Amino acid sequence: MLDGVTPSLGQLQHWTRIVGLAQQTILERAAAMTGGHGAPPLNGTLEKIAEIQTESTQKGLALWQNLLADLAQGRPVNSPAAGDAAPASPDRRFRDPAWSDHPVYSVLRQSYLLLSESLLRSVDSIEGLDWQQRERARFAMQGLIDATSPANFPFTNPQVVQRTIETNGNNLLVGLERMMADLGRGQLQQTDLNAFTVGENIAVTPGKVIHETPLYQLIQYSPTTKTVQETPVIIFPPWINRFYILDLSPEKSFVRWAVDQGLTVFMVSWKSADAAMADTVWDDYVGAQVDAIDTVRGLLDVESVHAIGYCVAGTTLAATLAWLDAHGRQDIVKSATFFTAQVDFADSGDLRLFVDSQQIQMIDRLVTDGFLDGRYLAATFNLLRGNDLIWSYVVNNYLLADDYSPFDLLFWNGDTTNLPARWLRSYLEDLYRDNRLVQAGSLSVGGTPIDLRRVTVPAYIQAGVEDHIAPARSVWKLRGHLSGPSRFVLAGSGHIAGVVNPPVKQKYQYWTHDEPVGTFDEFRARATETKGSWWPDWAAWIAGLDPVQVPSAKARKPGKGRLPALEDAPGRYVLMR
Repeated sequence: MLDGVTPSLGQLQHWTRIVGLAQQTILERAAAMTGGHGAPPLNGTLEKIAEIQTESTQKGLALWQNLLADLAQGRPVNSPAAGDAAPASPDRRFRDPAWSDHPVYSVLRQSYLLLSESLLRSVDSIEGLDWQQRERARFAMQGLIDATSPANFPFTNPQVVQRTIETNGNNLLVGLERMMADLGRGQLQQTDLNAFTVGENIAVTPGKVIHETPLYQLIQYSPTTKTVQETPVIIFPPWINRFYILDLSPEKSFVRWAVDQGLTVFMVSWKSADAAMADTVWDDYVGAQVDAIDTVRGLLDVESVHAIGYCVAGTTLAATLAWLDAHGRQDIVKSATFFTAQVDFADSGDLRLFVDSQQIQMIDRLVTDGFLDGRYLAATFNLLRGNDLIWSYVVNNYLLADDYSPFDLLFWNGDTTNLPARWLRSYLEDLYRDNRLVQAGSLSVGGTPIDLRRVTVPAYIQAGVEDHIAPARSVWKLRGHLSGPSRFVLAGSGHIAGVVNPPVKQKYQYWTHDEPVGTFDEFRARATETKGSWWPDWAAWIAGLDPVQVPSAKARKPGKGRLPALEDAPGRYVLMR
């Protein structure tokens, strides 16, 4: 309870009016989208919207009437007499007891939830929109709803009101200073930036850089077992982010864990784009993957490697395998593992809403010296989960002025990389917009047409059940476009935590099904759930393909083979901005 401090009725009415005006603006814009040549009439749409608004207004008035009746008769708020009032929300924004126990805040919360439902229903009722227009309108509306939550404003959030009283407003002053600092950085700070240093307490698995090109460095990690599997593992992380998502703090590091399983592990560290990379295109990344594979094969004198591709690097790995097949070299990859990677972009989620000619032209305007500043892309990813990745930090950092928590994953999330503009444009146009990768011969690499259907390399395909960047249903489609044997594993959580889930944590779960099924829905219906990390399942799959062990000596130790060590891991490319 808030010591009797509540927002005034005038403030609440003003907030409701603002949301209503915003609703009208969005709906008018949507109507304009369908009002062009050949668009259907809007009479039916406007009637539906009027019905939704009337229903919402009636429910809102009932909330206030019930509140006044409760107060007048001395009943507790949310009593049975409150009728159809919305139940307490499990939404984390409203977990403070005051949102349910305090009469005014309770009605404010319920009014907001009613308005939110009304706004989304209004968008859904608009006729004459194609799927992309409708999803964009819904995405924009959801963004508006998230932004206008009463939890995001100092005088309508009970926690902030109480904190302001307790600190005599110092929390708002500290928050203002933080906001100005973030504006200067061009990026929202989500964690204690002083808590981590790359190479000191994050990305610290021992190893050496043993190969370098203008596009990437190749890291070889030191073995920790007396023998290792003969076939080495090479990891291609996405160049949209830093590689050390797979080498966070030691207890979370996939790299350290894989090394401890008796695997010889190599990691590609991509260079953040600068003006010198203005002409870098997808062919260059495919060529880099082939170069890295050949470098490892030559160093260890092995015929093939196990390759891992994460996200966009997994998409590229599929293209690399198709290119290798076209050149009669597919056998240099013994297996391919795909972490949350897509090749068929027909169901690629909310990111696809940002990809059409107009959006691509807007991105072009943000490009400087041939590359896109990584902060723009980071902001886009944050928008996909606005409540979790933007507004919760606005409240905690700017309004409550809570201390920053040290969190290695959020430190990595804020360590953005720049992207070559030519590569980004072709990636968005050819894959997201036109879905050409799954059209045989539609795309070429280095002048060679590629066809994913000719890829027969055994594949381990991992997806995240809550992935909002590469939806599990989309990742599943890999199985239908590759021709080799495959194992599909659905992991708990999403695009990051679903991958970075070490066994020691015993967190989340994963689902598998060994019998053939035709659809993702069939897989979900028949899959068996296993508690904990999927990493041991992957290690067992790899071991089944590669039972031969060799001593962890000579070239298996970084710098002891024909390639001398250039510098210690994690190398200097990962530090470049």
